[in-house]
This record gives sequence, structure tokens and C-alpha cells, in this order.
Amino acid sequence: MIAPLETQGISLPRLGLGTFRMQGAACQEAVESALALGYRHIDTAEMYGNEEVVGAAIAASGIARSDLHVTTKVWHDHLASDALARALDASLQRLKLDHVDLYLVHWPATNMDMATTLAALMRSREAGRTRAIGVANFTLSMLNHAIDEIGAPIACNQVEYHLYLDQTPMLGYLRSKAIPLIAYCPLAQGQAAESEDLARIGAKHNASAAQVALAWLLGQEGVAAIPKAGRIISQRTNLDALSLALDDEDRQVIASLPKRQRLVNPPFAPPWDKPIAE
Repeated sequence: MIAPLETQGISLPRLGLGTFRMQGAACQEAVESALALGYRHIDTAEMYGNEEVVGAAIAASGIARSDLHVTTKVWHDHLASDALARALDASLQRLKLDHVDLYLVHWPATNMDMATTLAALMRSREAGRTRAIGVANFTLSMLNHAIDEIGAPIACNQVEYHLYLDQTPMLGYLRSKAIPLIAYCPLAQGQAAESEDLARIGAKHNASAAQVALAWLLGQEGVAAIPKAGRIISQRTNLDALSLALDDEDRQVIASLPKRQRLVNPPFAPPWDKPIAE
């Protein structure tokens, strides 16, 4: 098992369960099965509309709270100081927890006062409502402002990252600050599983193409991943990817794949530092 990432006083398991677009009983069952299999990192958000069932699954698991890592996120229309505090309280009520381990700005807002938003996050941490704070979908210039100019104790940047999207500049910056990158969409919305190149690599290791894609991410310094997996078989195979070791030849094949495919780019997304062709 790969060692967790240590950041801002928390221990972040390298593989988590993403829950975007998972709802109701199906979501609760998925979180319960993942926890039973050994997952200890669960990722949700107020925008997902599933915090209540995620919380129910955590409660049903019987696992000690100290053994779990729970991330949730504040939506971009709740970044004003008072609104952020209310949003975190509401998330905690839905999750039936007295704190989360990581509270993130889900998306930056064009009109956000970053210093005010980060100050509100820091107050939440000081109050024990979250153990650490971080961001998602921040560009390099935004991170530089938050970390180097404001001095916020950012524990991660959660961004789209998979073998079809290069994040070398982002990784370089984050590594220079000893801050993890948490990769969402790590299997490129199913495209990795359909890759013949990855299937050939997998055949060498008695693994699937999706496991190769995940192992490639998890083998990188400072990278965690949160693939969505509703079925037990998918959850189990994702866990097995933790023990898959790729060789230099495998990595050369992966390096040759197209690297400019951004799959998550909503209208409210920030201008990315290096525009990615769709």
C-alpha cells in the first residue's frame, strides 16, 4: 500500500472515492462498500447533493472517525465570509460530523475577494470545523496569489488530471511547496479504459487499462486520485492499482499519448494558465 501524503497536519490517503453524480441509496451503498473494502478517503461537495447519504454511510460503517479522511467543498456562490461559514455548517449537519478533514473552495469565482475567502477558511480551521483547507480548480497564478502573497496554509489543489491532460507546470509548482495535487477525473471519464495502448501495457502486468491509468497517477510524487466508482468490482480494481508498478517502457508509451484534452471546462471555469485545446 502506498504511504499517505502528509500536508498541513493531515494524512491524505493516496486513493479516495469520488462521489460526483452519485445520489441517494446508490451513493450510500457505494460509500459503504468502499469503506468495507478499505477505502479511508471519501470526497464529496455541497454541490453534489449527496452529503447526507455520504454521512449516513460513514455512520453505518462503524469506522472510527480518526481513521477516516473526509473532504467536502464550498460552491463558488458561497465564497463571501458569512456565506462560507454557513455553507460549512450546513455541510457538517448533512454529513452528521463535527468536522471535516479538508474543506476546499470548489471553483474560484470571478468576483471573489481571495483574501477574504481564504481568511474565512482559516477561521473555520481555527474553530476546529475543518482540520485543513485547500482549493480546487485554481490556476497557477491563483495559487501563487493564495500561497506566496496571502500566505494561506493551502493543503492541496484538486484539479482535473489524467494521462490525456498535462499538468507538469502545476505539479512542479505544487511540489516546490510540498503541496499535493488531488486528481479528479483520473480515468478521463472512461476513456482510459478504452485505450488499446493501455490495454497492451496492462496485459504485461495482468492488469486492466484503467488500472494502468490509475497506477500511472499514483506512482507520481505528491499525487492522490479520487476516481468515482459505484460498483464494488470497480472499487476493488482501483484499490489493486495501488500495487501495480509500471516500468520505464510503460511510462514512455504513456508519455507519447496526447496530453491536451481537458474534459471539465464549465462556463464559470477560470482562464487556464496555458489554454488547452478541446
